[in-house]
Amino acid sequence: MTSPAKHLLAGIQNMAPAIVARAAEIEAGRRIPLDLVETLRSIGVFRMFVPQSHGGLELSLAEGFEVIASLSRIEGSVGWIAMITSGAEIFAPLLPRQTYDEVYRDGPDVIFAGSNQPAGRAEATAGGWRVSGRWPFASGCQHADWIGGFCVVTKDGSPIPKPTTGAPLLRAFLLPAHHWQVEDTWHVAGLQGTGSHHVVLNDTIVPEANFFDLDGVPCVPGPLYHAPFQIFPLLHGPFGVGVAEGAVDDIIALAATGRQQQSAAAPLRESETFQYELGRAQADLRAAQASLDIQIANYWRLALAGGLKNEALFTQVRQGAVWLSEAAIRIAAACFALGGGSAVYETSPLQRRLRDLYAAGQHAAVQRRHYVDAGKLLLSPVGGLSR
Repeated sequence: MTSPAKHLLAGIQNMAPAIVARAAEIEAGRRIPLDLVETLRSIGVFRMFVPQSHGGLELSLAEGFEVIASLSRIEGSVGWIAMITSGAEIFAPLLPRQTYDEVYRDGPDVIFAGSNQPAGRAEATAGGWRVSGRWPFASGCQHADWIGGFCVVTKDGSPIPKPTTGAPLLRAFLLPAHHWQVEDTWHVAGLQGTGSHHVVLNDTIVPEANFFDLDGVPCVPGPLYHAPFQIFPLLHGPFGVGVAEGAVDDIIALAATGRQQQSAAAPLRESETFQYELGRAQADLRAAQASLDIQIANYWRLALAGGLKNEALFTQVRQGAVWLSEAAIRIAAACFALGGGSAVYETSPLQRRLRDLYAAGQHAAVQRRHYVDAGKLLLSPVGGLSR
């Protein structure tokens, strides 16, 4: 592990007590408090995957994912925000170089928010594109510096089809956050502290220089920037594993208090039933950690070789991301059940871990329907997934 990564992880551990102490505040406020955001910014969380050419750390996948997992282990919403901005850091190099330089004009610690749903429309006009839309799930939009969205490209109000598939042509763009309206819509069951509100633009002229094509060529070199779509599902892995690790930590801490549940013959830590279920949950956690480690190593090797743009590989990593999401939910659910009646209170981190993971599991990138693609590929004449 490089020195910048070690320094960043040390900074996170120093922050951990303050984050834990303010978990209730984060949930009640439905956002990360601005002073915590600025501390995360100052220690380098929002420059993890920014290229060194622009002042960033340009960490490897393994190093960056350990940071996301560490924050998620402390508090799910904080880990989620780190994950989202890290993903945007990988997409941003698809911008024209002049715009990319403008984004990082004042330094590498830029915070992104946005939505990958094509909830906007963009039509060519004098000066660029006329954009309107209302995008959901813009995590961290209240403290972001730049916000992005995906648009269906139209002409005379009708979608323009892609020449290759006939599907609507999509483009993405970034604008400084002050151009956007934030609608207070984030009243949810899990990941409450992410502030994932709707963001809106109405008949806004967006310069061509702020748009990028989803299959474009990155404006800076680096192994992470050539295939952001292929990497994005994998980002969910360290988040889920980190929250699951936190759940196991929580139930062990509860047992260490000497708690004995009603009608139980012994305290939790002395109960063979508890020991059995805890051991099984930890076995599931170790399996999830190992699966993630293998995927990271494989992806980093291919990223260094420029070999990530492979449809079968994308199907496989998405399959793995779905499995990791489900595994994390199972682990947190087992820990929640072991917590008994005390776990249902808002003061218990176990219920928050479970809610956060269920909410994260609803994300489009880790929906179970993606197993269908893996199944189809396995049944194809040539086969496509490694076994």
